[in-house]
Amino acid sequence: MAKKRTIRTIPQERTPMREQDPAVRAKNFEEVACGYNLEEALRESERCLLCPDEPCISGCPVGINIPGFIQKIGEKNLRGAYDILTSTNLLPSICGRVCPQENQCEGVCTVGESLEAVAIGRLERFVGDTAIKEGWSNVPYIERNRFRVGIVGSGPAGMACAADMAKAGCDVTVYEAFQEPGGVLKYGIPDFRLPNPTIDAEIDKLRQLGVRFECNTLVGRLFTIEQMIDEMGFDAVFVGVGAGYPSALNIPGDSLNGVLSANELLTRCNLMRGRDFPNYDTPLPVGKRVAVVGAGNTAMDAMRVSMRLGADKVYCIYRRSRKEAPARLEEVHHAEQEGIEFHWLTNPVAVLDDGKGGVRGLRCVRMELGEPDESGRRRPVAVAGSEFDFETDLVVYAIGTNANPIMGQTSGLKLNKWGYIATDDNLATSIAGVYAGGDIVTGAATVIQAMGAGRKAARSMKAFLGIRDPALAYHEDGANTFFGIDTRERNFARVRLI
Repeated sequence: MAKKRTIRTIPQERTPMREQDPAVRAKNFEEVACGYNLEEALRESERCLLCPDEPCISGCPVGINIPGFIQKIGEKNLRGAYDILTSTNLLPSICGRVCPQENQCEGVCTVGESLEAVAIGRLERFVGDTAIKEGWSNVPYIERNRFRVGIVGSGPAGMACAADMAKAGCDVTVYEAFQEPGGVLKYGIPDFRLPNPTIDAEIDKLRQLGVRFECNTLVGRLFTIEQMIDEMGFDAVFVGVGAGYPSALNIPGDSLNGVLSANELLTRCNLMRGRDFPNYDTPLPVGKRVAVVGAGNTAMDAMRVSMRLGADKVYCIYRRSRKEAPARLEEVHHAEQEGIEFHWLTNPVAVLDDGKGGVRGLRCVRMELGEPDESGRRRPVAVAGSEFDFETDLVVYAIGTNANPIMGQTSGLKLNKWGYIATDDNLATSIAGVYAGGDIVTGAATVIQAMGAGRKAARSMKAFLGIRDPALAYHEDGANTFFGIDTRERNFARVRLI
């Protein structure tokens, strides 16, 4: 019997992950973090206490059996670890890279109360990458049924819902507005943080389940949600289009040439391959002195992309302090290593015109922190008489996103006061048979939270269609049965007549 692990007997230090040298990586788009090898993964797996109360599972939005897959790593049973992971998480290589584990599973890790938390995300990535390298996939036997399901959006929520509905036997078609599936994973996250081949490998596993992708298809323009139900023959529809409509600066000069959203910059660079000019002839504004307004993960991506595109100086302009920055600590650290210049407690009040319709600078004001606002963070207050100008020729704003209005303009879906799709507790919308989840319902959230919403919607869709969900237990109350079958299943049994 294995000896019980305690805080004193496990490795005391978190196993570091190898990274590219900052001076080298700031000039290329290759992945910054190199990932664990087997020896490193085995060592880190020894730090898991295999707690009986399993707080990390409750901290995971999709309830991954984290101690279970880590134990399998320790046994060198990597295929077993992959089987446990993919029973609840379709995208381990992706989530292991971009999910904020420090605020989820690692944030409640028992080891983290005394030492650094177990590197759950790094171990998840290791297993997912091993599966891609070895060509592993988990495609169950699927008994096909007569139901057709349409998924609008191929981001994390749409992919998770599509996978569960395909496994339930439905004919699933995913509609994507862009030319490649992946949603925000493809257009919003640079290769140095999430390589495109990794996304493509995970999407291929959906195709193995029978999921079809229809790209260059903008639902709401080519056809509506109502048409999908009434005319196109879909029995149920899931809307997971995200919330990629950027919030504007709304300050004087924000319409000048040389002012753009981080979403536009990243989409042109990542999805449209503007970084590979002249092999890809995508217009991509490149500044020599770039100011990025905001301090979330998207802002960090925009700053680090600008550096790699050839900017001489890149500035981060944020109205609160470093402590309040919403980006992952790891992303801020990487940006600092790569030479990004941070201006904390600084707020832009005007973009300055160069006299030719372009940008020559940014006028800012110093801030100080007052009382906490509704977000719980201390409210920034302008310091009187502290205005100053500094030189810049490109301003990129990354101050949040909103719901794209196309859904609300072209369908009868009920929206809330912020323009997001209104749903009930089961993620059902105001149109029968139509469900929604992810950022288009909640506003900006994490990849794993969007996946959790997609899976929750799939459970509701199966109940709506009368498909037996094996994850749900029978109600053994002996009532409402017909020939021993619960009538709520609306199912049938094959009978052979002799």
